[in-house]
Amino acid sequence: MIWSLIKVLLFIAAIAGLTWGATLLLHNGDGIRIAAAGYEVTLGPLQAIVALAVGLLALWLLARLVGFLTAILRFVTGDETAISRYFDRNRERKGFAALADGMIALAAGENRVALSRALKAEKLLSNPELTTIMVAQAAEAAGDNKRAEQAYKALLAHDRTRFVGIRGLLGQKLAEGDHDTALKLAEKAFALKPRHLETQDILLKLQAETQDWKGARATLEAKRKTGGLGKDLFRRRDAVLALQEARKVMEEGASIEAREAAIAANKQSPDLIPAAAMAARGLATSGDTKGATRVIRKAWEAQPHPDLAAAFAEIEPEETPVARLKRFRQLTELHADHPETRMLLAELNIAAEDFPAARRVLGDLPETKPTGRALALRAAIARGEGGDEAEVRGWLARALTAPRGPQWCCDKCQAIHAQWTPICDNCGGFDTLSWREPPETATPSPTGAEMLPLIVNPPAPPASAPAADKEDEVIDLAAIARGAN
Repeated sequence: MIWSLIKVLLFIAAIAGLTWGATLLLHNGDGIRIAAAGYEVTLGPLQAIVALAVGLLALWLLARLVGFLTAILRFVTGDETAISRYFDRNRERKGFAALADGMIALAAGENRVALSRALKAEKLLSNPELTTIMVAQAAEAAGDNKRAEQAYKALLAHDRTRFVGIRGLLGQKLAEGDHDTALKLAEKAFALKPRHLETQDILLKLQAETQDWKGARATLEAKRKTGGLGKDLFRRRDAVLALQEARKVMEEGASIEAREAAIAANKQSPDLIPAAAMAARGLATSGDTKGATRVIRKAWEAQPHPDLAAAFAEIEPEETPVARLKRFRQLTELHADHPETRMLLAELNIAAEDFPAARRVLGDLPETKPTGRALALRAAIARGEGGDEAEVRGWLARALTAPRGPQWCCDKCQAIHAQWTPICDNCGGFDTLSWREPPETATPSPTGAEMLPLIVNPPAPPASAPAADKEDEVIDLAAIARGAN
């Protein structure tokens, strides 16, 4: 700080001295008289300024000449690189100046200027690691992808810059959409620097896109070891990958391996609904109905979900509606006031043809939280109780334009998915889907305009409609309610 102040004061003093001297020369009509060794020379003001400039230039040339002669003397005395170092210092000074100008231009957004300065620095400096990186970044910023690719490939030849070159090429291939080449580059980058967080994330995403679940789990483990993931988040995401690995095995027909993998995924994250449903189905297939019931019950306790109810129903596929209603009490006693629990009980009572009980458990849900499923259930109850057709049509008309309720929504881009997937189809986010209501709760059916006249004013049924047909209509309405989500 003090040295900077001293330099500023010296600069101001020098400027003041030069200004004073120039003013003195301009106001002195006689100029400057110089006498030495019997000679006398008189210079006017302008001549004195020119003489001063020439003298300074002569001193600079003399200093350069002395430096060059010193380099020659060192060369003669045995220093073979003295002359080359003398010229290299000038090149380095110019090269580093060009490199600094290029970095400033790149930071300022002047990409073309940055590229030209980087190319100049590359010619002047014998430091390819530094200048090639600058050329690659400037060319990429300027949109010259071909030159940038050449520069990144040149970096692969040096151990110190190989990772930088691979990372640059990886970014280019991702931008081009060449994910196969990008995956190979990401694997090489990960092998060079397994603790690099950005490389871990890119590799994990590419492995998930190509369904390399085993490799993705290894990458996730490396991310955990480097501190990039917390313990709970690691278990959750590892369970997601284990679930997808189980699904892949199941598609290949090895049900035993799939069942074991699904159970392992469920143990890692019991609240992961797809893993719980698959694990329960696997246990039920092997005859362990108690284990399947325990898995579903634990997941339902974390969050009621229709997929869990469907898996729980598959445990005893041949049971009667009354027996199913009784067995489902293991779930419905948990979160009894939850909308999903109330709608599930309504469906079970409709299947058992106990419509008053279905109306009681459904309660005011169609009014307080009117979703398409709740309103369709209300229509089925009205039909089962022998209500007027106008009432049934009214409930169904409201169901067409009512919100659909909770769905699989991406927490990153808010896209809605019909089924849970580990990767969002819209934004590519990993493990971003959650079961919740979308931001816009009022989402009308795209076919509502076409179906509304058929519901509000349907053709009159025959006067002697059989009772069995009416029961089938109630069952169909209940099926519509189950399919609303």
